[in-house]
Amino acid sequence: MRVAVVGGGINGVMCAASLGRAGHDVVLLERSTLMSATSSASTKLLHGGLRYLEHGAFRLVREALHERKWWLDQAPGLCHPLQLLLPVWKGQGRSRHLIRAGLWMYDLLAGSARLQPHRWLDRSEALAVLPRLQPDGLVGAFSFWDGQMDDRALGLWAADRARGFGVSIRERSPVERVTLDGVLEGPDLSERFDRIVNCAGPWAEELLRCSGLVPRHTLDLVRGSHLVVRRTIATGVLAQVPGGSRIAFLLPWKGSMLVGTTEVRQGLGDPIACSADEAQYLRQFHDSVMVEPLREEDVTSTFAGVRPLIRSAEDPGRATREYALERHGAVLTVFGGKWTTARALGDLVSARLS
Repeated sequence: MRVAVVGGGINGVMCAASLGRAGHDVVLLERSTLMSATSSASTKLLHGGLRYLEHGAFRLVREALHERKWWLDQAPGLCHPLQLLLPVWKGQGRSRHLIRAGLWMYDLLAGSARLQPHRWLDRSEALAVLPRLQPDGLVGAFSFWDGQMDDRALGLWAADRARGFGVSIRERSPVERVTLDGVLEGPDLSERFDRIVNCAGPWAEELLRCSGLVPRHTLDLVRGSHLVVRRTIATGVLAQVPGGSRIAFLLPWKGSMLVGTTEVRQGLGDPIACSADEAQYLRQFHDSVMVEPLREEDVTSTFAGVRPLIRSAEDPGRATREYALERHGAVLTVFGGKWTTARALGDLVSARLS
């Protein structure tokens, strides 16, 4: 079949690769450049999603943990295992027993793809690993492992892999409309394909509506903002944000520290940038975890991306991270999806079309 994939983020690239590997004639069209939007504005983690266990997303977590291993095995120069500490302070956040149960399940779901088993560090051991960890009320910390990546570089590696399967990639090729019988239309484009895969991420629903097609799924567009800080940190830290149940990260990143992320609903036409309120929120999170307060001048840059979550809850933090496929004639649309599970999604799309 001749297949068009719309969208040059990681989901589009991996769908194109799977289809190309299956022997189809595949063209990927990206309105800007590859990895220029959501896929290069992630928290830079290849992870199962420990917190998704609270929402019962066992299938998703298991799949993500096994896909994490695939990325780490295939591109070791662009991603690597990362130790994370999950501190426990007396009277704050989730209980030690609940966290232990979650990490036990995380290890169990990983199975043979487990990196290292989690373990408990007492107070002195935790402070030996991270001396600047907030000591007041600190009981200890759990240590566990996930993956860290250079998302843009890894995505471009994946695009080169797709080219190796015969995929033709066209950048700066916006698609404005699709038809049920497989026609793509844009400013300089009118071309027919046997199948179209709509992997436009945050713009996937909009593309359908602009094409006169009514989607069954609705996207919840959620902005995730990050700070890049002129500090270093030996390991990653995963901790609960004070005053709520949200989880955020402090991560080593290219000689600096990455602080993120937020969850703020985003309008499709609004600027995608870290707001002043989000920056303050992230600085306060940092200060609840580390002893040395973060000053505005310590922040060297910020970045933000929009996650296309399937609307499933009033609170975007509880929205599902699963993906869904929806068919309209020759058009198959991908809703949702995580960076880590992009390969599995691509294989599912290829199987569905084949």
